[in-house]
Amino acid sequence: MATFLYRLGRGAFRRRGLVALLWVALLFAAGFGAATASAPTSGSFSIPGTEAQKAFDLLDKKFPGMAADGATARIVVKAPAGAKVTDPGTKSEVEKIISDLKSGPGAAQVASVDDPYKTQAVSQDGSTTYISVKYKVSGMELKDEAREALTDSGHDAQKAGLQVEIGGDALMEAPETGSGEVIGILIAAVVLVITFGSLIAAGLPLLTALIGVGIGVSSITALANVLDLGNTTSTLAMMIGLAVGIDYALFIVSRYRAELAEGRERDEAAGRAAGTAGSAVVFAGLTVVIALVGLAVVNIPMLTKMGVAAAGTVVIAVLVALTLVPAILGFAGKKVLPAGTKSKLFGKGKPAGAQSKPNGGTRWARFVLRRPVMVLLAGVIGLGAIAIPASKLEMGLPDDGAKPTSTSQRKAYDLLSEGFGPGFNGPLMVVVDGDKALADRTAERIKGLDGVAAVMPPMQNEAKDAAIVSVIPKDRPSSVETEDLVHSIREGNGKDVFVSGQTAMNIDFSQKMNDALLPYLALVVGLAFLLLMLVFRSILVPLKAALGFLLSVVAALGAVVAVFQWGWLGSVFGVEQTGPIMSMMPIFMVGVVFGLAMDYEVFLVTRMREAYVHGERPGQAVVTGFQYSARVVVAAAVIMIAVFSGFLGASDSMVKMIGFGLAVAVLFDAFVVRMAIVPAVLALLGHKAWWLPKWLDRILPNVDVEGESLRKHLGDSGSGSADGPDKDRELVNA
Repeated sequence: MATFLYRLGRGAFRRRGLVALLWVALLFAAGFGAATASAPTSGSFSIPGTEAQKAFDLLDKKFPGMAADGATARIVVKAPAGAKVTDPGTKSEVEKIISDLKSGPGAAQVASVDDPYKTQAVSQDGSTTYISVKYKVSGMELKDEAREALTDSGHDAQKAGLQVEIGGDALMEAPETGSGEVIGILIAAVVLVITFGSLIAAGLPLLTALIGVGIGVSSITALANVLDLGNTTSTLAMMIGLAVGIDYALFIVSRYRAELAEGRERDEAAGRAAGTAGSAVVFAGLTVVIALVGLAVVNIPMLTKMGVAAAGTVVIAVLVALTLVPAILGFAGKKVLPAGTKSKLFGKGKPAGAQSKPNGGTRWARFVLRRPVMVLLAGVIGLGAIAIPASKLEMGLPDDGAKPTSTSQRKAYDLLSEGFGPGFNGPLMVVVDGDKALADRTAERIKGLDGVAAVMPPMQNEAKDAAIVSVIPKDRPSSVETEDLVHSIREGNGKDVFVSGQTAMNIDFSQKMNDALLPYLALVVGLAFLLLMLVFRSILVPLKAALGFLLSVVAALGAVVAVFQWGWLGSVFGVEQTGPIMSMMPIFMVGVVFGLAMDYEVFLVTRMREAYVHGERPGQAVVTGFQYSARVVVAAAVIMIAVFSGFLGASDSMVKMIGFGLAVAVLFDAFVVRMAIVPAVLALLGHKAWWLPKWLDRILPNVDVEGESLRKHLGDSGSGSADGPDKDRELVNA
């Protein structure tokens, strides 16, 4: 593989005009497709195999139109103290809101507006009422005029002294890039400049990453409606594509500059960078693809599509790194070299590649080699302590009750809870596949269960062969008591009675995600273990990589639980409302962080393996790996932490949670596991770290990621034997 990638990189460098033209053409083609495609929708959501999904499917069959995916809204009106919403003046204001929604701007997308006085949607004390609005399209497809008409509907009533708040998914808007993400990108640019000492070299990874992400996201947007990808797929693909795109280009450019420092010609340096660092990029990319495609084990179509689409963006990032990066290096010339090699102002006139003292990576590696046990224990115990809260992880899906208290959605949620009871925000829908007698018996049985606030009379369909029984729990939708009520209703039902509704769907979704977490981990870690065994020709190195990843990701989950579920340091991170951790968060974090962690593992340890194969002893190989790779790995990690931390400024608590979780996970994995635990373990294992049974060595194909076959192909000399006395704990002198 190294020889093939060498030829590919050198060929791209020499034919840089053609290569760059092809990538630009792809970008324009994908952009044209995205521009001419219709806007992406929210995508269909289903949870195959769950009772809530069975009830939803039955509802769609027996009650046509009721299971439509149209957006909904609740306009909650509360009268001033001492007044009631049934007073003539208040009633007139409410009726005006209804009239404006039915006939005003955006009315073409409105399916129905319920009159609360006819549907008896008035609290017992008469202080609160609500208007239910149903739209023909999803919240993401609502036109601006329809959304503005909804948000402006209560202005006149507010002037009259009424409190009007609006909740529901009709207020959902497409994710927008905020100032936090922009600041993260700017920090990434600063880190790249510091790392490379050259504006051209710093801008190259950003440029190529943006081109790759542009092609990937534009392609997803162009195919979104055809493949029912949903509007969140492009956001995930952008996040992953930008992360790995910068990393991979960073690795190639760094190795290219190292080859130039050894006196090689530019085209030769580009080829060798693609053959060595490019091999690491290929296998790092494969681990990310495995993690994303592995989301299929959850058996939720939406997640599977998101994973496959994001994996496609990763493949594009790998191809960009192997072809477009060498091509742009050809255009850049010597401008990618550090400023010190061209200017006395920055380099004080020192020749290229000159080092007056060991760099930070070398000094740190020597420190770890002197105290491997202390470093290992400190890292494991520290991450283990942070991971403790993960044992109390509670998962759920967010509703308006999880939004900041300053939002109208949260205020509407609280008003409904005060006026109609906490469970009113999450009613259960019991679908009965049978006649009226079965529906009546079901309703009577549910009335006798604990945790039930009210049971509505069964509503039959036109054919009189199915009915819906609405149940209002006593407790809020995300509470343990409501979950217990759902299980209690299901335990006493026969095969013709199903529990659905948003609350039941959330419970089933959380359970399915929880059940899939361990199989997903086993699949991803198992396949990656086999892949890394091919890369490193070792058993213990891949095992160490997998165990280190598990430690860092559990510690990150512990930090997420402590901050967002328990509220520790909540004010520091702007957490206004604690609650269950979003169900998708653990698996999402595992997939993303696993891919990035394996990037750092492959790039760092591959350089160690390369040095070991070429004759260096285990301790010296660790130092060599850190000497050439630590700076790049640290820069890549800081960039990712900066980008993910940008989401901490989001007003949505779920986005904030994702940003915090990913940033902390990368921090733990890059700086504690890869930079501390990994060298400590390798120092203790010595030659044993690179041991592989002879029978297994014969079976496994030789992918040659360290470039030994490339060295032979190019006629390089100086490769020695790795054999020798076990000096695994020997200190390497300067």
